[in-house]
Amino acid sequence: MLKVHRDICGYCGCCVSVCPEGALELIDAYLSVEPNCTSCGICAKVCPLGALEVVNEK
Repeated sequence: MLKVHRDICGYCGCCVSVCPEGALELIDAYLSVEPNCTSCGICAKVCPLGALEVVNEK
């Protein structure tokens, strides 16, 4: 599962541009994670602010 730390996110869109599933959407300075997210972590690796984190659901 992808967690967005909204207090850190700068809404730059870097993550949106690298998502292979098209699961991230930036609308009006709000980052949305769609259900087709596979938690691959590519977006978290490119985020310049470290605002994205892949977490395991328990």
